[in-house]
Amino acid sequence: MTNFFTVEGFRMKRIAQLSLLALGLGAAAMAAGELKIAVLDTQRALVSSEEAKALLEQAQAELKQEEEEVNALGGEIQALQEKLQTDGEVMSPTEQRRAQKDIEDKRIEYEFLVNKLQKALQDRRQELLQVMVPKVDAVLKDLIDLEGYDLIMERANLRYVNPKHDITRRVTEKLNEKRDAPSS
Repeated sequence: MTNFFTVEGFRMKRIAQLSLLALGLGAAAMAAGELKIAVLDTQRALVSSEEAKALLEQAQAELKQEEEEVNALGGEIQALQEKLQTDGEVMSPTEQRRAQKDIEDKRIEYEFLVNKLQKALQDRRQELLQVMVPKVDAVLKDLIDLEGYDLIMERANLRYVNPKHDITRRVTEKLNEKRDAPSS
């Protein structure tokens, strides 16, 4: 419980620091002219891009067999439990122990397969980020040069944003344009 409050406290402190920094930058920019601020939902921009969608579909197709194995094993465990529950009274103690051991062995195998599948999914997400984050950075650099933004903030850290400041859709569009553009 202490870690929750420590992490949450740190997060709130960090958000407050970023807000003060933004206010400070805003005040300085107001004195010098106008501050151009944009807001970006990086995760939404990534998963909305055509390349990320294709990579996610590919990962799902590659992991489909493992997912089916996990689901099938879960079905077997459920069927064995139901059989033990309905037929348990007519089974000998040896048969009951054997059935319970079979269920336990399958649960261990099930947990192993679930963990393996979760690890594979996590690895695929990491691969997706390694491919896409540099592309998002390049698009942001282009937009900063083109539009002259002074500050781009992550949407997740803000309570309210006027939609006119949100550049998420533009970032996604630029990602798609770069993907569709012929290589030089």
